[in-house]
Amino acid sequence: MASEHRDSAWARWLLGQGKAPDPRFTLANERTFLAWIRTALALLGGAIAIETFAAHAWPTAGRVAMELVLLLASLMVSLGAGWRWLMVERALRRQAPLPLPRLVPLLSIACALAGVAVVAVSWGRWHA
Repeated sequence: MASEHRDSAWARWLLGQGKAPDPRFTLANERTFLAWIRTALALLGGAIAIETFAAHAWPTAGRVAMELVLLLASLMVSLGAGWRWLMVERALRRQAPLPLPRLVPLLSIACALAGVAVVAVSWGRWHA
């Protein structure tokens, strides 16, 4: 039954050609995927926390901007995690070099934008 799963049309379409890698590498790829998903959930939780607890602390425009940055970062990381898992799994099957992680610079930029938003909103509030 396990060989049926590996040889299914869905698996061939999704993973492409190549030889099934050592299960340890596949499981490591899966753990990395789950770590990215935890990051996406933390970003989503941050957006929810701001909406729930900062409604009276920040001006509406600043709060909504911060929530949008966090929500978009969460979406980007979620989609990127799935894409990265797939690309790494395909590379492992072809015994090719692993792709560069595009998520790292994108997440860094998103977190920097969120930081700038916090500083801008806080600065405006302190100096108003």
